[in-house]
Formats: sequence, C-alpha cells, structure tokens
Amino acid sequence: MSSPHSFTESLRYFKDRRLLSIFCFGIASGFPWVLVGSAMTGWLKDEGLSRSSIGLFGLVFACYSINFLWSPLADRVKIPLLTLKLGMRRSWILVTQFIICLCTLKLSTLDASSQLNLMALFGLFIALNGATQDIAIDAFRIDTLSNGDSELMAAGSAMATAGWWTGYAGLGSIPFILVTSPNWQWSEVFLVLAAIMAILMLTALVVQEPSSQREETLNKIEQNYLKVLPHFTMRCVGILIILPLIMASVVYANIGYPSWPNNLISKDFQFSSLTLTVFILLILFIFQLTRLNRALSNHETSSQPSNSSLLVSVTAWILTTLVAPIQEFFTRNGARLAISILMFIFLFKLGEAYLGRMSIVFYREVGFSNEDIAYYSKLINWATTIVFSLIGSVFTIRYGILKGLFIGGIAMSASNLLFSVIAIVGPSKPLFALTVFVDGFTSAWGSVAFVALLSVLCNKSFTASQYALMASLGTFGRVMLGSYSGIIVDWLDGNWALFFILTSLMVIPSLLFLYSIRKPLTALIEQNNRQSSS
Repeated sequence: MSSPHSFTESLRYFKDRRLLSIFCFGIASGFPWVLVGSAMTGWLKDEGLSRSSIGLFGLVFACYSINFLWSPLADRVKIPLLTLKLGMRRSWILVTQFIICLCTLKLSTLDASSQLNLMALFGLFIALNGATQDIAIDAFRIDTLSNGDSELMAAGSAMATAGWWTGYAGLGSIPFILVTSPNWQWSEVFLVLAAIMAILMLTALVVQEPSSQREETLNKIEQNYLKVLPHFTMRCVGILIILPLIMASVVYANIGYPSWPNNLISKDFQFSSLTLTVFILLILFIFQLTRLNRALSNHETSSQPSNSSLLVSVTAWILTTLVAPIQEFFTRNGARLAISILMFIFLFKLGEAYLGRMSIVFYREVGFSNEDIAYYSKLINWATTIVFSLIGSVFTIRYGILKGLFIGGIAMSASNLLFSVIAIVGPSKPLFALTVFVDGFTSAWGSVAFVALLSVLCNKSFTASQYALMASLGTFGRVMLGSYSGIIVDWLDGNWALFFILTSLMVIPSLLFLYSIRKPLTALIEQNNRQSSS
C-alpha cells in the first residue's frame, strides 16, 4: 500500500495555491464551534449551570449530524442574484456566514441568566447555518481538487484540518483571553466574535469558483425521471409522502424526542420505536424507487419526456436532488460495502465525541482557570494540530490513507488516557501542556486521513450531498451522543478518570471494523487515482 512518493515529492503537493483558500475556509468552518461550543460553554459555566444542562445545551449541534438531509440543496438550489455573480459554492458560503454574523451580534445583547431560551434559539440558528456552511465549504474543497488524486486530497485535508483548528482553537482562545480581564463581560466578547466572523466572510469574495459539470448531470437525471414518472402517478404521491416522513423522523430523534407520548410508549423504547418506524418507511420507499429505476433501465417509456403535471415535476426534482446522490453512492460501491463504510465513519469519532464535549467543564472542575484554558487547551492545541496535520498528510501521501487512519485511531485511543492522569494528579500545568500536545497531535493525524477518505469516496456530481452524508455520521457521535457525556459523568459520580478510560476504549471497535474492509477500500482509492490521472 506504500506510495512511490519520496518525502520531497510529498511536500510538493503543498505548493498548490488552491490550498490557501481551503485553509481560509477551514478557519470559517471551525469558528461556529467556538460561538456555540467552547465560548458559550464557558459563559454558561460562569453563570452556574450544571454539567448536565451544559451538555444538553449542545444539542443545538445536532444540525451538524443531520445536515445531510438538506445538503443536496447546495448542489441544486441557486441563490437569486448571488449565484449568478459568485457561483453556487461561494454564494452558499457567503449567505450562511452573513447569517452567523448577525446571530452572533444578537447573542452579544442577551443576558444568559434570564434569556437562556433566546440564547438557545440563536445558538441553534448559528449551528444550522454553520452546518450548512460546512456543506458548501467541503463541496468547494472537493470540487477545487477534483482533478487531483488521493495524495492531493490528503494535502487538501491537512489544510482544511489546520484551518478548522485555527478557527476553533486559535481564534477560540480569544474569548477566554478577553474574559480573564475584569473589564470584559461575555456579552462584549461575543461582539468581538461577530466582528471576526465578518472578516472571515472576505474569503468567499476573493476566491475563484471551481468549475463543474454538476448541473448538466443533474438535469439529465431529472429528464430521465420525467420520462418514467407520468406512468407512475400513484408512486409519485407515495414518494412525496414517505420521504418527508423519513426526514422528519430523523430530525425528531436528533432533537431529543420532544412531546413523546409516554402514555402510549415508554421513554425507554423511544429509539427502538422510531428506528422501526424509519425502517418500515425506508422499505416502502425503496420498493417504490426500485420500480421506477427498473422502468428507467428497461426503457419502458418513450425517449422523450411527456407533458408533465406539477406532481410529476415536483417528484422528479425531489428524486434528482435528494435521492439520486445517495442512490449513486450505494450503486457505485454496492450495498454491503456502502453500509460498511458508513458504519466505520460513525464508529471512528465516537470516543472523541464524549471527550470533546466535556473537556472545558473538566478543565474548570479540575482547577484550571480560563486563562490556562486559553493558553494551554486552545493555543497549544492549535499550534500542535497545524504542525501535525502537515506531518500526518505527508505520511498519508507516502503510505496511503488507510495506514494513516490506523495510526491516527490507535494514537487517539491512547491519548485519552492522559486526561485520566490529569483527573488523578490534579491541575498540573506541565501535565496539562503535555496532554494537550499529545491530544492535538493524535487528533490532527487521524482527522487528515479521515477527511481524505471521505473526499476520495465522493462522486464529483454529488460532492455536497455525499460528503455531508458521510461526514454527518462522523459528527453524529460527537454531537448527538456527546451531548449526553455530562449525564455519564454524573452517573459515574464525577469520576473523570474512569470516564476518559471509557472514551479510550470506544475507538477500538472502529479500528477492527476498518481492518475488516481494508481491501475493498484500497481498491476504491486506487480506482479513484486511476480516474484522476486519466
């Protein structure tokens, strides 16, 4: 699996000027996590909220785990005026960044002690637009580097990872530095963060929109559906009913099952009941879709689209926009391998999920100050991540994505144990610095290979849709499951050492899963390289 590239040849990939724009967009991608992640966690902690409340407040980040539901819109929907002038990717990025900036300004006017509901609402708006911004930014990166091979994707992944951590850790240190001064309040800090977000919008105005044949491909798929759908009017109705129900069920689960009918079904059966419902709906939907695809493949209709009703036109647009990207992913890879890939993606980030969500609370409870968090957790992590993102990408370029994933996963598992040592020893600054250094190194190494794998697996015509589908599974653990990390710590009676040991063990299943699918994954990556070079 080793690459023929030497160390010097591997470094040459970073001479590509397109990587600079990817780095800048990475900064913008990581910054919303500061706004409703670390900075808001620090604000709520200073206001005296409990661990469980802070952890559950992070449910606003469920947007990142379900953004695949609306990600196809970024491949299809044009924003009036802006898309014509800036292009599809840049217009979506700019609009979402503008909304994030406005919501951050609004947060700076709120009182956390008396307006917590409003804070949660605008935090939700930031997370929603941040998740949508990620869709467009990831698609921009893949479209920009689509003519390269997996090695160039690895270099792009390193720059995206370094940029993300610059936005999250580098810029994320600013609020903690400012709030240590008695002259600064958290509301004033968020005013500064809004100004930073406004500056980050400049990148979308100066970069070049990547070229793509996406629109032609999607229009062709839609025309094919228009040939078939007039002969299946009742199936159109079924699709328009079933698909929204599936999407609504996924959203309902990710926002914590509000207004659950306890008198009919116990809360203990929430997940299993909703999973069964979604499974039945999926079976019905697949049955409907199979008939349509069989008609397409067998050419059962005329070669020219007939005059279509509104029902047929809407159904064709929905199938092309929302269903075709997922269908293409499963068709290209085969159902078994496709499901295996998605399972690995979900499992790989599970341990990091629980550690990341409670890290700020842990630091404060152990005895570290806001200033310590700013200089150690943020700045050291930032510098370490940038350096080892580049080192990790060089290794990935030379030896392959899968070896990078194995080494990164093992290192991430081992690094979590250092947090257990801090929990036992106490607030030792040298140990804190070492732990942050090792955690940043391992996280960067694993993230570069992980992002490169996801990028390589995308079809060029569905980059926004397919990357969001895969990335959202990785984010699901970090967001949805990680939101309950505070509850687990409470269940362990505040035993942080045991908590971090558990997070270390969570990485192991993903590595075993990766080993079991290593051969077909290698074949897919090699196939992508051949297509890129042809």
